[in-house]
Amino acid sequence: MASPITEIQKETKTEEQLKAEKLEELKTLLAENEEAVAKTMSIMAELNGLGIFDAAGYMLQAKEEIAKIALGQISREPVTNLLNTMMAAGGALSKADPEFMGRLLESAMAGTDQAQRFLKEDRKVSMFELMKAVGDPDINRALGFGLQFLKGMGKELRETPSE
Repeated sequence: MASPITEIQKETKTEEQLKAEKLEELKTLLAENEEAVAKTMSIMAELNGLGIFDAAGYMLQAKEEIAKIALGQISREPVTNLLNTMMAAGGALSKADPEFMGRLLESAMAGTDQAQRFLKEDRKVSMFELMKAVGDPDINRALGFGLQFLKGMGKELRETPSE
């Protein structure tokens, strides 16, 4: 009869044994993924041939200088003006009715298409045609919209203090 187990001995591996196991795992992974490894190496060779790795290395070495240049460019007045304008436009557009803005953009595109067709005709509009056009319901709607747009814009410009 066997003697009872009184102690459990934990197997501790040496550093060399751990390295050998990891190396064996790596060999197995490489063998199982030979095609992917070959493609990866091919891509890396191409990138190296193009000097990408050298450029990346130089950029990492000069990261502080690059950061200073980037911050200098971003803090220039034209860039800050653009960012502030984009934020203001985004704020204003977020207040707009999306359905109406969609209709407005679609109507502007339709108007642009019709205007381009007119330009191809290369003819002048007579005063009589202009007076007659005011009676056209579509033109009258656009004129009314434009006049009210200009009135609202002018009112807001008067009420908003200038800087």
